[in-house]
Amino acid sequence: MIKTRLAPSPTGFMHIGTARTALFNWLYAKHTDGKFCLRIEDTDRSPDRYFPEAVDIIYNELKWLGLEWDELVSSQYERSPRHIEVANELLKNGSAYYCYLTTEELETLRTEARKTGKPIQSPYRDGTKPAPEGIKPVIRLKMPNEGTSILNDIVQGEIKVENDTIEDLILVRSDGTPTYNLSVVVDDHDMGINHIIRGADHINNTFKQMQIIKAMGWDLPTYGHVPLILGPDGSKMSKRHGATTTEDYRKSGYLPKALFNYLLKLGWSHGDDEIISIEDAIKWFDVHDILKSPAKFDHTKLTALNALYIRNTDDKELLEMLIPFMEEKVNHPLTEREKTLLLSGIPDMKERAKTLVEMANMGIIYIIDKDSHFAPTFDDKSQKVLNSDKNKITEIISDFETKNIEWTRDGLNDYFKQKAESLEMKMGDIVAPVRVAITFSTISPPLFEAMVIIGKEESLRRLKNI
Repeated sequence: MIKTRLAPSPTGFMHIGTARTALFNWLYAKHTDGKFCLRIEDTDRSPDRYFPEAVDIIYNELKWLGLEWDELVSSQYERSPRHIEVANELLKNGSAYYCYLTTEELETLRTEARKTGKPIQSPYRDGTKPAPEGIKPVIRLKMPNEGTSILNDIVQGEIKVENDTIEDLILVRSDGTPTYNLSVVVDDHDMGINHIIRGADHINNTFKQMQIIKAMGWDLPTYGHVPLILGPDGSKMSKRHGATTTEDYRKSGYLPKALFNYLLKLGWSHGDDEIISIEDAIKWFDVHDILKSPAKFDHTKLTALNALYIRNTDDKELLEMLIPFMEEKVNHPLTEREKTLLLSGIPDMKERAKTLVEMANMGIIYIIDKDSHFAPTFDDKSQKVLNSDKNKITEIISDFETKNIEWTRDGLNDYFKQKAESLEMKMGDIVAPVRVAITFSTISPPLFEAMVIIGKEESLRRLKNI
């Protein structure tokens, strides 16, 4: 059975690259009827590398994307005794040694090593140099000094590294704590992880970790190193390119299925298919089809895809996703009446909105009434439209109160068309101030549909309230 894993460090929010790695691991496990495991790599407890609250962020963001795990190791740190146990086994079988080099001695050796282009060689490696007093040693792994290590990577293909270019790896620090490279190997072995799919920035670590595995006599897992995600300018994706975390996109109103679909296509493809359901993704995905070259993140394409998902989402399902954004905007829990009005407006809103945030901005028109605690504001453009045509609004109010106007989309359309003709104006010019008064913006869902949904009484109240 294939077992994959995601092993993030709780250092902050989930980077979009980590989310894609999680997606690829999850999909490959599902595609092969295997298991997807999650392990929190919290061994490094330094203040700038460990944030306990980040663990819950990892859980929540994976669940939001729909990437539920089959097994969980909630703390690598708690497994430290097991990691030290393996280091001691390596000492016993002669694959590791105590190294007593001081910081100053290491720097001297590294200065000399830079001249030759070769890694340092510890004088304690062969066990002949006596241990000095008062120095706490590290435990180093004896890396091979000759030959070539070969990695048959299922994404990158064959990769070779000359063994005499790799420095003896520190397994345990002088303070007695295990290093990342030791801990990750032990945990992967103990969890039975046999397929390790991770970023290409781990390739150097992989060649080091392979030597630990060989020294312990364990089976090598299958490795696949996924290219990094680049920004639009071709450099490594960072905050200067805009949003970089799943939380950024979640709070900006992107649908999880849209982000799932976009990340899936970022370095993997299936013919010309652009819209891929989760079911088809599981059916079609194969890690061997991941592209070798880095992919560029395109916010515009993601936003267009998100708009498409919004349009194709069931109205009631979309309402449930929209409610938290609306409640944050109006600062109160929506009443059942407000939810009903909002649901009525979703068919028109979702044809225009690219994100849930945009929908919330539009949706405010459906839930503001005389009892609302939320006071809408007008931007400069909207205010200018209102100030220039208040007389026209006064006439329209009078017509609404005295004439028998059919309060339907077609009825309101006929009224405004006739009003424009009688005033010898363009219909758009006479509708513009009404749109602002009713919807609080120059950009909105279809005006007449909105007026029907909120009703004649509320429409009149807003017209009178400017």
